[in-house]
Amino acid sequence: MLGEVAITPSVFEETSYSEPATGPVYLQMLKEPLLQEVLVRNLHDGEWYQSLLAVRDNLSPTAKELLKKLQTQGRLRQVASCGSTVPSNDVAWCQEALASHARDPLKCVITSPTTKEAFSSESRAASMEKLTSHAWWSARSPSLRLRRTTEDYLLRLNLVLRHANSLMFIDPHLDPTKPQYQEFFHLLARCNRPVVTPLVEIHRVCYFGSGPGREIISDVDWEKRFQEGLGAHLPGFSFPLEVFIWDDFHDRFLITNLMGISLPNGFDVDSTPDSITTWTRLGRDNRDDVQREFDPALMRHALRHRFRLQP
Repeated sequence: MLGEVAITPSVFEETSYSEPATGPVYLQMLKEPLLQEVLVRNLHDGEWYQSLLAVRDNLSPTAKELLKKLQTQGRLRQVASCGSTVPSNDVAWCQEALASHARDPLKCVITSPTTKEAFSSESRAASMEKLTSHAWWSARSPSLRLRRTTEDYLLRLNLVLRHANSLMFIDPHLDPTKPQYQEFFHLLARCNRPVVTPLVEIHRVCYFGSGPGREIISDVDWEKRFQEGLGAHLPGFSFPLEVFIWDDFHDRFLITNLMGISLPNGFDVDSTPDSITTWTRLGRDNRDDVQREFDPALMRHALRHRFRLQP
């Protein structure tokens, strides 16, 4: 659900457009996709961002604001250099971006009209002034259909799991001792990273069943269940895992600092061929409201128990 793009520095400079006054307009058009749908590749070991900071005083307020939000919201992904020297002009940055794409595919390389002319036959590169006709832009969607398998979950969530700094797995039925959740640890394992330790939470309800047959599970038994289901995998995690047991809720979500996703069937798996589900990306306000819904301090649900599982 989370894509990745590269942007050459000229896109942030008004003088790169056929009419300089249109530069901020194009950046404003790009703002929501960049802050909701993708990561931006910080090329050549982060020198891309440093090159823009060096000319920051010459950028428009719109460009400055967008760069600041990309950085503060954790949407810049630093990647290893491809060329031996730091690119010194926009064409060289485009070459670096395309070389980076050859190593690890991205959705689009967004560049200025002039730089695009130097890469006229390269379909991955798109002029900012014609971005709306590019394949990536046309294919954007707030939802997707996928099989209810761990393989598909990992494929669709790869960038989110690898790069989000906070992740809330919200599923009222999540129980790692149950057969349909026994592969859930694979999603947790994908959250491992060598430097930054993410904040990872699981949220579920305190009972099994429904109506008169509802069975309340004790706090001790919940800790035993999660230890039994995940204990063997905990040594491989680079982060502590916090579990929240609530009185009641129904909807299922993955809420992260990068995006929020509504998942009607949660994180369980079903390998039957016709078992398809639809995931939907939440808008920023809805994502933030779901996060608040599961904040114990706000008491929108009654928290019955919480505990930590340490690596």
